[in-house]
Amino acid sequence: MEIDAISLFEPECGDREIELVCAVLQSTRWGDGPMLDSFERAFAGWVGRKYAVAVGSGTLGTWIALRAMGIGPGDEVICTSHAWHQVAQAITLAGATPVFADIDYWTGSLSPEKAALKITPNTRAILAGNTNGHPADWEPLRALADAHGLKLIEDSTEALGSRYKGQCVGSFGDVAVFDFSLPSALCTGEGGMLVTDDDELVHELRYLRQRRIADRNSVSVGSRVPLQAGMSELTAALGLAQLASLDERLDMRREVEGWYLAHMESFEGVKPPYISENVDEVNWMLYVVHLGKRFTLSARAQMIDDLKASGVETAAYSHPLHQQFYYMNTGGAIGHQRGLLRDTDRIGDRALALPLHTQLDETQIQYIVTTLKDTATNVGAGAAIYL
Repeated sequence: MEIDAISLFEPECGDREIELVCAVLQSTRWGDGPMLDSFERAFAGWVGRKYAVAVGSGTLGTWIALRAMGIGPGDEVICTSHAWHQVAQAITLAGATPVFADIDYWTGSLSPEKAALKITPNTRAILAGNTNGHPADWEPLRALADAHGLKLIEDSTEALGSRYKGQCVGSFGDVAVFDFSLPSALCTGEGGMLVTDDDELVHELRYLRQRRIADRNSVSVGSRVPLQAGMSELTAALGLAQLASLDERLDMRREVEGWYLAHMESFEGVKPPYISENVDEVNWMLYVVHLGKRFTLSARAQMIDDLKASGVETAAYSHPLHQQFYYMNTGGAIGHQRGLLRDTDRIGDRALALPLHTQLDETQIQYIVTTLKDTATNVGAGAAIYL
């Protein structure tokens, strides 16, 4: 079967994106202007938060949030090492210590029960994410944070529009962080957003984000050194245009998910994607399958190579942080040895990300699933694959 190479993710650009970006190019304000203000206001309204602060990336945004909360050297932040965007590395950049807790096997998100076991007198915050679009269990996470006087930071870099108990992701943390790089459904190439309802916190977030021209004559600026981590007018214009069509794009992505589910039924023993009873809606970042127990880390790597040779781009969903060189060799985290995070290791070795974007059609999905089935049979001797 002749078929063009199928990319893992592919952004969608229409007339609105071109129009707004060209409007900025023809203006005299390429930074810190009206397009940025409009994007922040529109995004805050879409999520349902009071304020939004645009930043250079999700990692930079998390770093700024930690600084704004006064978290740094000597402090511990509980998080997971399992994620696509390595937002937890912002903890290290801030000088604090990441404390890796294990995930819930089914959702892939931080387990409230396992996080509770990691709390010490040095713990200052919990950083939990909506893994691959599936919301974390926010009610017990909030109760845990409040009971111990901890800040709760919501990593929504992998989730747009998913809903937990009637509320959109991004609604649950003292601050929540989004990222707009690929493979986000709202893609600006680079960039991110912090959202919060806290009047004092938003002031500090905006101050730390970047030094403005108006600050050059201020004698107080040096008391807290800001970053150069803002978002340009060009990026904001692209984000504003993408946001305008985001709901429609999410609907189209759900149609692709439906094709996957229908064709995956040809796999013997395939389970449908897990959705918690507290979750109203999941918008997956990528279509992730979990390989059966017979598969190894090397077997997954072989499958990725075989699929690439057949014209299908795939990827290991996660390279857990505690298995990476810095944390394994420097001791720059607590709970960094392999084997201490049983479910993280188990899923981290076997989760395989498949293409998910609006440029796909059902014929391509059928080809992906058929090719995956053949590769899995060859590599895993017929072992099951679970969604």
